[in-house]
Amino acid sequence: MEEKRPIIRLDHVTKRYGDNTVVRNVNLDIYEGEFFTMLGSSGCGKTTTLRMIAGFEELSEGNIYLENEDVGNMPPYKRNVNTVFQSYALFPHMNVYKNVAFGLVEKKMKKEEIHEKVTEILNLVQLSGFEKRMPSQMSGGQKQRVAIARALVNNPKVLLLDEPLGALDLKLRKQMQLELKHLQQQLGITFVYVTHDQEEALTMSDRIAIMNNGVFEQIGTAKEIYEHPKTKFVADFIGESNVFEANVSEVKEDGSLKLIMEYGDMEAYGDGFEQNEIVYASIRPESVKCSLEPVNGFNIRGMVKEHIYIGSIIRTTIELPNGQLVKKCAQPDDDFKPVGSLVYLHWSPDKTVVMHTNEDKLYDLIDAGE
Repeated sequence: MEEKRPIIRLDHVTKRYGDNTVVRNVNLDIYEGEFFTMLGSSGCGKTTTLRMIAGFEELSEGNIYLENEDVGNMPPYKRNVNTVFQSYALFPHMNVYKNVAFGLVEKKMKKEEIHEKVTEILNLVQLSGFEKRMPSQMSGGQKQRVAIARALVNNPKVLLLDEPLGALDLKLRKQMQLELKHLQQQLGITFVYVTHDQEEALTMSDRIAIMNNGVFEQIGTAKEIYEHPKTKFVADFIGESNVFEANVSEVKEDGSLKLIMEYGDMEAYGDGFEQNEIVYASIRPESVKCSLEPVNGFNIRGMVKEHIYIGSIIRTTIELPNGQLVKKCAQPDDDFKPVGSLVYLHWSPDKTVVMHTNEDKLYDLIDAGE
């Protein structure tokens, strides 16, 4: 099996604005032909990282490589990447054809070759017949396709997309997500995508990097990040999760852990944890079960506060003695306990994800790429 090779490599990349460190010592490999997404809330550093790859921001420290060439000090126009912005950035006085052809005209390409390339790319983004249309005469989704076509017509090795669907309504966003993913698969070009929308990232990406306070807290597939979050932030940010603070009272030979909380205890599995260490334990709502009696290894009691019917599932909220609310999701035909019932919570121990709370230990793992 041929080993994947990185087309982009970030090596100890840091970006500061005065005393404010926006991106901190980031190491990252993005592979040829993958759809890679940087996901995080506003101000986390993801757009700054993208702009450093594009050449629009200077590095404070570190190196950026494109196909093994150090491009850290190279101007944007010399890098074989193109960027698509949320604002589209189309020329309002030019029609679709001229917008898409602009970069090729600047390269002084022959008219026949320009016509062939523009016609091919407009067909690819389903805009054949729109050549003479002005941007003011087009919908948001159509403008976005023009912006993508203009970037792709230059045959970049990498397409950088900064919140490109952010200005579209929800229905159109979902449609464009699928179109973009199919387009990327069809072309085989590396897409590096920035978004704050977790569903968008999960839908489209081969791999996702979760960014928080200038560092990537976890990089992996959607399945890896959802089922095995490495940090409390990732567990909270991706989907819904119940997070408990607990003490590791026992580390058993089979790798299982006994976790004790102020209001009960649970069984879990995890490597690298020590007895008496304070940890976070995360469990997804779809794994939570209720019973009227304690289940072996679990002794967490709460009161059923409400059931919310939302079609294919019912969301249940259980309040623990300390006031913490636990979320549970189940099929409508599950055995539901009435509101006001006292119940015991349990789940399969291998569904519990145990995480360090010690920041030094946590960032050692992040910096090591674990």
